[in-house]
Amino acid sequence: MTSIAPDIGQTLGRETILVRGVKKYFGPTRALDGASFSARAGEIHAIVGGNGCGKSTMAKVVSGILPVDSGTVSILGETPSTPAESRSLGISTVYQEVLVADESSVVDNIFMGADRLFTKTLSQDRKVARAAELMEELSGEPVDPHALVGTLPLGLKQWITIARALLSEPKILILDESSAALDFDSTERLFARMRALRDRGATILIVTHRIAELVRISDRATVFRDGRDVGVLEKADITEKNLLRLMTGEDRSGNHIHAEAPLPKTTERAMKARQIALWPNARAFDFDLLRGEVVGIAGLDGQGQDAFVRVLAGVATAFQGLVQVAGRDGGWAPVRNLAEAVAGKVAYVSGDRKREGIFASLSIFENMVMPLYREKKRGGVLGFIDRGTLTTIFKREAENLLIKFGAKEDRITSLSGGNQQKVLIGRGFAMRPDVIILNDPARGIDVGAKTELYRHLRNYAEEGRAVVYLSSEIEEFLGFATRVIVFRDGAPFDAFDGRGLEPKKVLEAMFGQTGGEGLASRSYGLRPGRAPETTQPGDRVVSDGPRIHVPAPSRSKPLTVGVERSAMTAAPHTQTKPAIKPIRIVEFDEHGAPTERGRP
Repeated sequence: MTSIAPDIGQTLGRETILVRGVKKYFGPTRALDGASFSARAGEIHAIVGGNGCGKSTMAKVVSGILPVDSGTVSILGETPSTPAESRSLGISTVYQEVLVADESSVVDNIFMGADRLFTKTLSQDRKVARAAELMEELSGEPVDPHALVGTLPLGLKQWITIARALLSEPKILILDESSAALDFDSTERLFARMRALRDRGATILIVTHRIAELVRISDRATVFRDGRDVGVLEKADITEKNLLRLMTGEDRSGNHIHAEAPLPKTTERAMKARQIALWPNARAFDFDLLRGEVVGIAGLDGQGQDAFVRVLAGVATAFQGLVQVAGRDGGWAPVRNLAEAVAGKVAYVSGDRKREGIFASLSIFENMVMPLYREKKRGGVLGFIDRGTLTTIFKREAENLLIKFGAKEDRITSLSGGNQQKVLIGRGFAMRPDVIILNDPARGIDVGAKTELYRHLRNYAEEGRAVVYLSSEIEEFLGFATRVIVFRDGAPFDAFDGRGLEPKKVLEAMFGQTGGEGLASRSYGLRPGRAPETTQPGDRVVSDGPRIHVPAPSRSKPLTVGVERSAMTAAPHTQTKPAIKPIRIVEFDEHGAPTERGRP
């Protein structure tokens, strides 16, 4: 592999991407409407905007995936019309969807497309060594290059797509929502790699909804709205307030700060779990979910929080223990599989829309309301689908979540990734569940849609229902979650009251540097009180959700510290527990950005 530094180092600051007056239509849908955009060598340039504003379409135009209907495109002085031409120019793209072949090995996925028809770039042994080296460098842990990709967690799959793009040391690297599947620690490693490429003269083009991230990483930002560019911000002007003002056309910054998390008005439980062990060697714990609360679930990737919410939703099975949901008749029903979860009015929304969410060959309408076909029918034994009622439900959820689409009969794949995710969230709301469980649902949706989602979930909780919300972004819990439970090693490690939540403390718990006092706290929201009167004799109730004994780390430090985590690289059914690597110290500057010191 050759470095690009000698070729680009002398041309820092020149324009490598120049797009002028580009229009792009998909049938009646207007994706780009005269948009212009430029980026330079040696900079990280962000494209920002709401769902359906055209930013991902622009990334595909630059990468040669999509031809334009009108306008001009110049990339490194050329106009690539195919992905092959883009690669030959030195352009690499990591797309919004995690594009991997689950049945192939890690090494084959990384080198996919690297070889020509009759020639190979490297011998197989060199490929294996390079794949192992690159994956450990990027993910921070050893990864078996021969492992089948389908057995790996989503975060490692995302690293595979990034490794594939970095193989050739690209002159232009395009990242379309590429940090959405990564946790905090992984995102920091990605940022470090981006800065290194930038410093060698490459152009980094990043498309993201994570405003806090792009404020830290971007040198410039172009904001899109309704298919047009509406402003370019230089480094000093890239703030949350300026971005939201341009994205929405009004000042909406800070609204979430004044929101208050819902507090349960009763000790009545909506769901309970007893002696749950997610993995063979993980601690067993109990969990209670009250009616009227929103429980936030957090943790570094691979620490068990994803497995926990999937078990609650009946999507996966725990190593031991039983989950039960409260019935409307006052009894308890087990949740051992998805059918029992649906019968018990438990809905699940996955953040992995490609694998667990959308039906790509079906319409937008069908993707949202299909679970209601049996419930909303007429004609007696003939069972005609009541399309009138379903259309009313569809319109309600589409308006509530600000879904942008042409016709409801269009395939769901005609939508942007963020709008596809909104359809899945709308499907969960349309089922009118008593318990809704969301697994990182806001990946890829814009700040306006997030605000609407939080509002709907708060209203849902205030109506006496219950919400379990897993997120990889700590900021999502502010003013939203009643309590936040942090997972480590397959079990709850600490918990925090949603009122006055401190992101820094949650981050410390994720890195294993708190004592677990929150699991035994008597503050309201963590310890609701005595069990409800409906408790049966012999039914042991744990009132604070999970209760386990968690010893304080022996190497606790006054500073915030990070633990290099090793995610599960084995197949999910092996239930392998993550390993923990040595500690490194991480301090935070006045902007909340982490800065690493040397290893102790």
